Amino acid sequence: MVYQDRIVFETQGHREMHDLTEPVARIVRASGIRTGTAHIFNIGSTGAVGTIEFEPGLARDLPEVLDRLVPPGRDYGHELAWQDGNAHSHLQATWLGPEITVPVREGAPALGTWQQIFHLECDVKPRRREVIVTVMGQ
Repeated sequence: MVYQDRIVFETQGHREMHDLTEPVARIVRASGIRTGTAHIFNIGSTGAVGTIEFEPGLARDLPEVLDRLVPPGRDYGHELAWQDGNAHSHLQATWLGPEITVPVREGAPALGTWQQIFHLECDVKPRRREVIVTVMGQ
């Protein structure tokens, strides 16, 4: 069986994180699937998804570390071509990735006690984000 739904939300721009754990869990419950996988995919090239302990310190630390590793304002090829200020956004999102797959066990995402699913906005502008959740199994 396959079930698919989406999560839609607005972001304010670069470094903003959203906790998607509960919306993903709701979709998994609605699917009726007890055992399988949930695939979570961000539509767009400047947002990323992953898992983390979603608490204020790490919600600050992850974007700060990414800005040190892939800083804004450099002479990236994308920046030279488009001058839109978001070359680092594309690179950061690519580094983290647009998707994760989480096991589904007993009708719920199988996550650790301190593990939540997040979306990180890497773009410099506010965005309307769409995250597709596909649940597969039985």
